Amino acid sequence: MENLHALMLGIIEGLTEFLPISSTGHMILGTTILGLEQNEFLRSFLIIIQLGSILAVLFVFWNNLFQNIKLWVKLAVGFFPTGVIGFFLAKHLDLLFNGYVVVIMLILGGIVFIIIERLHKNKNYQINSLDEISFKQAFCIGLFQSLAMIPGTSRSGASIIGGLLLGFNRKIAAEFSFLLAIPTMIIATAYSIYKEPHIFNTNETLIPLVIGFITAFFVAIFVIKIFLKFISKFSFISFGIYRIFLGFIFLYLYYFGILDAQSHF
Repeated sequence: MENLHALMLGIIEGLTEFLPISSTGHMILGTTILGLEQNEFLRSFLIIIQLGSILAVLFVFWNNLFQNIKLWVKLAVGFFPTGVIGFFLAKHLDLLFNGYVVVIMLILGGIVFIIIERLHKNKNYQINSLDEISFKQAFCIGLFQSLAMIPGTSRSGASIIGGLLLGFNRKIAAEFSFLLAIPTMIIATAYSIYKEPHIFNTNETLIPLVIGFITAFFVAIFVIKIFLKFISKFSFISFGIYRIFLGFIFLYLYYFGILDAQSHF
């Protein structure tokens, strides 16, 4: 992998990790456009640079996190469903790693966002701060997040939808989704490093990892701040429309053989 490729993928990761538009789908497009070989290093690279995005969450929400022990407990409760389901079903989820599954989930998720926003237009939400979130609600958000094990679902998209359905306002649904990514992605990254420790052995692999990691960190900080301002004023409908549009782009690419629906997983 060239350093420029690492920089570009870091930008894509930082832009898409916290938006409800599926970072997986965008990474598939990005690696295809760049002509990168789908190998173990690339798969580990894409997981590890996510940690850069997660550190951006720690940076942005530092005060909330380190002055609120109860919030950490809620995040642990929220992570529990994903951790348990992932532990027992991870090997069986390989059957879902298919390009057409990504297409279905992109389009379906987009439709769900539009429907929820239409049904909840001008609704007075019950949860308007992180402190108001109960442990039961945190657990339920975790159940929604576990749906993101299906490629194309979007971890942030699934957890934000869960928050909206449970009565969170848009900003709080997004903030809790961002924070819930911390334990989820740290453990996913640690597991990836455990499986592929050799990727740190040479400058040929280490330098691209550092570039992608740092780039994802700074881009994610920018995206988190802009996104929270955006959803304070606007709905998620635009993201729903974008997901549907992206899904049909994938469908076109797969149908005409421009992309192989199996080669990216």
